[in-house]
Amino acid sequence: MTGTATRYLYLVRHGEATADESGLAGAGRRQATLLGQRLRNIAFTSVHHGPLPRAEQSARLIGDQLKNVPLHVSDVAGDYVPYVPEKDELPAESADFYLRFLAGTTAEERNHGPVLASQALDLFTGPVDGEEDRHELVVTRNFLVAWLVRDAMHAPKWRWLGLNHCNAALTVIRYAPGRSASVLISNDMRHLPVELRWTGFPPELHI
Repeated sequence: MTGTATRYLYLVRHGEATADESGLAGAGRRQATLLGQRLRNIAFTSVHHGPLPRAEQSARLIGDQLKNVPLHVSDVAGDYVPYVPEKDELPAESADFYLRFLAGTTAEERNHGPVLASQALDLFTGPVDGEEDRHELVVTRNFLVAWLVRDAMHAPKWRWLGLNHCNAALTVIRYAPGRSASVLISNDMRHLPVELRWTGFPPELHI
């Protein structure tokens, strides 16, 4: 009978995009390549990425630095709003701010996003069958990284809001059998030179 092994889930927000978001900017391409170089010695079983050009291009540039790791495009790793809370779910001091942020979300997005978010939990989280640990990489949007970190921390569904990650920053979650999920690192940019860090954040938040 097979046992269960540990899953290491590596989560990456795509590299910096062009102003029209049609693909990666030059800085974004450098970010993705440098991240791939950091990850090149990890025995990934797969790289999952969303269908939008900025995610696909980031995944391919990272994959170019890896050792024959297959790339899989998936709407589950894509661009969607995972959960839209009601006002009474939110802290009183920030409820209006978050509701304004989500005000443009369409009815279709409000219905379809949570379906994909649930599928992401099924596909990407928890220990794995077998005897060997598994390392998987997901190249996606900030929203899904935040959603999966929130889940690992057993935080309420609305708490994906406010968990922000920089372009090409690395987050790693460990799912070990018989233990709670553990966020090993979050928003780590040590593979990037100073001039390529903190993109995706407003200038006043650059550290």
